[in-house]
Amino acid sequence: MENREFTRLTPNYRRPAVVGRFYPAEPDKLTRSIREFLEPPQERIHAIGLIVPHAGYMYSGHVAGAVYARVDLPQRNIVLCPNHTGLGTPLSIMKSGAWQTPLGDIQIDEELCEALMNTDPYLEDDASAHRFEHALEVQLPFMQYLAGSSMRFVPITIGTSDLQRLEELGDAIAKVVRDIKSAALIIASSDMNHYESDAITRVKDRKAIDQVLAMDPEGLYDVVHREKISMCGYGPAVAMLTAAKQLGATKAELVKYATSGDVSLDFDRVVGYAGMIVC
Repeated sequence: MENREFTRLTPNYRRPAVVGRFYPAEPDKLTRSIREFLEPPQERIHAIGLIVPHAGYMYSGHVAGAVYARVDLPQRNIVLCPNHTGLGTPLSIMKSGAWQTPLGDIQIDEELCEALMNTDPYLEDDASAHRFEHALEVQLPFMQYLAGSSMRFVPITIGTSDLQRLEELGDAIAKVVRDIKSAALIIASSDMNHYESDAITRVKDRKAIDQVLAMDPEGLYDVVHREKISMCGYGPAVAMLTAAKQLGATKAELVKYATSGDVSLDFDRVVGYAGMIVC
C-alpha cells in the first residue's frame, strides 16, 4: 500500500481523462461492457501488431472488442496513438510511473521505454502529451481485462506527420522488440475518416485499409495524404507496420469495420472504425 500511495503522489501517476464519458466509470459496469464486446469467444492468435479504434465505447467498442477477442495479449505492449490535444513534443513517451483506470493501476514498462529512448533520439519523456489524450487511455481497460494486473505497457503519443520520423520510430521499435527476446505487441490506436457522409467515408477508408492489407506503410502514408483521408492515427499505423514487417509479419487482416452511423443512424456525418490484426 505504501508504494501505491507513493505512486499516486508522483507526477508520473496518470489519472483517467475521459472516464465516464468514453467508457463506464464503475468497475462492474466497465467489466460487463468489455465482456460483451469480446463475445463470442474466439480462437486467439499471436499477433505482432494491431489497429484498433478509440472512440467512445458506445460507437467503436464493438470493433475494438472484435480485435482484442482474437489476440493472445502478451505481458508487454507498446501502444502508439495520435496526439489530439497538441500538447507536448512530436514523439512523446512517458517512461515511468502508472496509469489509473476503473479496473486498477497499470505500470509502465520502464525497461522497454528506456531501450526505445536509447534507440530513437527523437522520443522525449513528456507526460504533458498524455495528460488529456483519450486515444491510448481507452485501450487500457481492454488490455487489463485480458492480461491482468501484471501487464506492462509503453505509452507513445505521435504528433508528427514526418514520414522519416515515423519510419525511424518503427525501426527503433523493431530493434528493441528483437533485443528483449520476449513477446511484445504493437498497438496502433486510430479512428478512420472523420465527419463526411457514410458513403464517402467507406470509400476513403477502404483505400487506407487496402494499404494496410498490402503491408505497405509508405503506401498508407501516401494514400492518406493524396485522398485527404482524415485517419487520425495514420502515423501510429505507419510506425506499427514498419516495425511489424521487420519483426516477420507477412499479412494483415481486417477483423471488423463500422462507422458511427451504424449506432447513431446519422449517415451524413460519420467517423469510420477499422479493427485490424497484423501477424
